[in-house]
Amino acid sequence: MSLQDRQTLPLDFFPKDGADPVEWVISDPPVAYEDAIAAMDSKVAEIAAGQAPERVWLLEHPPLYTAGTSADDADLIAPDRFPVYRTGRGGQYTYHGPGQRVAYVMLDLRRRRQDVRAFVAALEAWVINSLWSYHIRGERREDRVGVWVRRPDRGATVEDKIAAIGIRVRKWVTFHGISINVEPELTHFSGIVPCGVRNHGVTSLVDLGIPVTMAENDSVLRAEFEKLFGATELRTG
Repeated sequence: MSLQDRQTLPLDFFPKDGADPVEWVISDPPVAYEDAIAAMDSKVAEIAAGQAPERVWLLEHPPLYTAGTSADDADLIAPDRFPVYRTGRGGQYTYHGPGQRVAYVMLDLRRRRQDVRAFVAALEAWVINSLWSYHIRGERREDRVGVWVRRPDRGATVEDKIAAIGIRVRKWVTFHGISINVEPELTHFSGIVPCGVRNHGVTSLVDLGIPVTMAENDSVLRAEFEKLFGATELRTG
């Protein structure tokens, strides 16, 4: 999908009339990756069967690397540094760890709009709009996934990645989702080539001079999510 397509697709994914609010769940302690995947698989099956409301699950993971369906083994530079998990989401290698907010987005597109390309563009818009709350201009790129920030303080052509996006869809229910760097240890990304992009770096909100807490960022994410996807209801994790 071209950059122009991603910028012009209709982005609202509001549910059909009468749908329940999306469960908004926040887990405070870090969640083991295997446990998160198992919980997500179970919830997606319930949503697909019409037995559970949709859910957005916000969490952090212990330090680890994940390999998407397009991952190149040459991009795993330090295979013994952290656990490595093969996952069915789209994309290549990425890092998850403390200080990074992961949002697993489990929405039933049958209740909304059955357009996966537009859904990915809507996730990008969600991140970009959230960043703009801090007056940070996040941008899409034609040849790179995720959301990028220009760094003119480091050079005219320098750009860093601040957010990753990778999803799966099963029976029209989405899972996996986005990750935004709030205050992770940025050196942990050096064990991989993040998302297969060698010529650019990574950044975070704190690295950009925004001293935001995870809870404050969660509030921004929720407000901007509701503008594109509809009402949420806070639930305990």
